[in-house]
Amino acid sequence: MHRPLSGIQREALALYRRALRMVRTKPPATRDHFLALVRSHFRTQAHAVSPRNVSAVEYLMRRTQRTLEGWEDDGVRDVGVTPDMTTGRRK
Repeated sequence: MHRPLSGIQREALALYRRALRMVRTKPPATRDHFLALVRSHFRTQAHAVSPRNVSAVEYLMRRTQRTLEGWEDDGVRDVGVTPDMTTGRRK
C-alpha cells in the first residue's frame, strides 16, 4: 500500500489532470501538440526544484495555472512543439 498524497501533491495532480482535460477540448489535428506541450511543461517543472522546497513548488504551480488558463482559451488552436517535446527527452 502507498502513502496518501500530501495536499500539495493532490493540487499538482489536479492541475495536471486539468491540463489533460484541456487537451481534449482542442481540435483533433492538434491534440498531439498540446499533449506533448503539457507533458514537457510538467516534466520540466518537476525537475526544476526540489520537492522539499515547498514555496518554490507552490510558485511553479501558480505560474503553471496561469499558463494553463492561457492555453484553455478557445482562440488557442495550436502550439509549436520541438522534437525534444515529442520524444520526451530532456536537455
